[in-house]
Amino acid sequence: MAVERDKCVFCRIFDGKEKNDIYFQDEDFVVFADIKPAAKHHLLIVTREHIPNARALTKPQKKIAQRLMELGRQMLLERGGDITDARYGYHWPPFNSVGHLHLHAISPASSMTFLHKSIFKENSWWFVSPEYVVDRLSE
Repeated sequence: MAVERDKCVFCRIFDGKEKNDIYFQDEDFVVFADIKPAAKHHLLIVTREHIPNARALTKPQKKIAQRLMELGRQMLLERGGDITDARYGYHWPPFNSVGHLHLHAISPASSMTFLHKSIFKENSWWFVSPEYVVDRLSE
């Protein structure tokens, strides 16, 4: 796993090998800003465990998906984001650029450019809602 962690930018951030301002961390999750923000508040809520993506989650990991969403809302609120004008979601493989599970929490969603609205288009083939992921794990 050490080799994989060295190749993953998110693991490198957790391990202190890449620079990034961490807004929250505990033994299971880390929150920091997206390096290419789509809005004033664009947070990434990431698992410390190297899980490849949302599609790779299994039914026993449903609580992970639920906790990612809870942290997304909580951190947007704490950082001054508007959760009534927010977009949350996961890029769905093969449309993910970082192979490590992470939830996007973006606010205000109404301020996103046309390009960002396309990249983070709700319930598309490439960007799925947290509810979709949890429902999929409930089946």
